[in-house]
Amino acid sequence: MAYIDYYKVLEVSKDASDKDIKKAYRKLARKYHPDLNPNDKEAEKRFKALNEANAVLSNAENRKKYDAYGEHWENAEAYEQAQKQQARQQHSNQQYQGQQGGQQFTDDEFSDFFSSMFGRAQSQGRQVKFKGHDYTAELQIDIKEAYTTHKRTLTVNGKNIRITIPAGVENGQVIKIKGHGGAGVNGGPNGDLLITFSIANTTAFKRDGNHLYTTVDLDLYTALLGGELTVDTFNGKVKLSIKPETQNGAKVKLKGKGFPKYKKDGQFGDLFITYQVKTPTQLTDKEKALFTELSKLR
Repeated sequence: MAYIDYYKVLEVSKDASDKDIKKAYRKLARKYHPDLNPNDKEAEKRFKALNEANAVLSNAENRKKYDAYGEHWENAEAYEQAQKQQARQQHSNQQYQGQQGGQQFTDDEFSDFFSSMFGRAQSQGRQVKFKGHDYTAELQIDIKEAYTTHKRTLTVNGKNIRITIPAGVENGQVIKIKGHGGAGVNGGPNGDLLITFSIANTTAFKRDGNHLYTTVDLDLYTALLGGELTVDTFNGKVKLSIKPETQNGAKVKLKGKGFPKYKKDGQFGDLFITYQVKTPTQLTDKEKALFTELSKLR
């Protein structure tokens, strides 16, 4: 497989921070996303390369192996095992040489052993198997979609994959689809598909985990005298009883009216409502007179 400089693919330096890598990937993934570049083969090719590069460099362990072994990073463990075996063989040979005066192996022979390890393993029926690349992708959905369990079809390397997105998935959450990454080597298992969710929220509700927060306007008269108020929740309307003399900034909790809990059917967080008392404007002369009279009573 040809060597690919993943740092160049993501347009970052080799000492880039995890934050820089994540930022670069998101910027370029949006630029070359197939949905924004229909029928553009070059953009599709670049998008796949970005996913591959991000899968390696966004994972601390993978990045460490890549920095040490380059294109052979996926075989890092096998190389390290071979190095240990080589060291043990050298040590054993030195002991044997000191005790028996037998044949001594040269450095070239040990280097040949290291470089041809996989070929020998194959000829001896012990072919080493390696897991394929993990693919990464970012899936953008609306918060209303995240509220209910639904299905979505993704296209990965020309193959359609139908997945179920559970209600309650969070922004930035990663879901692993096993076996839908790169092909394994020497009969090894396929890699996995790692999907990072980016959830857009254009509603009046702020989400924090399973809880929702919103602000509701309350007119001055209802705040002072009490009454009823119909408010929106995420999935419908409810009627609230307002206590007399409700203060600006007062909060109420509606239990179970928040966001669904991930993979916990029928369980929801809470909805927290903050009242914002609105002062009346454009008062009539009669209203001004009444407020003036009221102020004298206080």
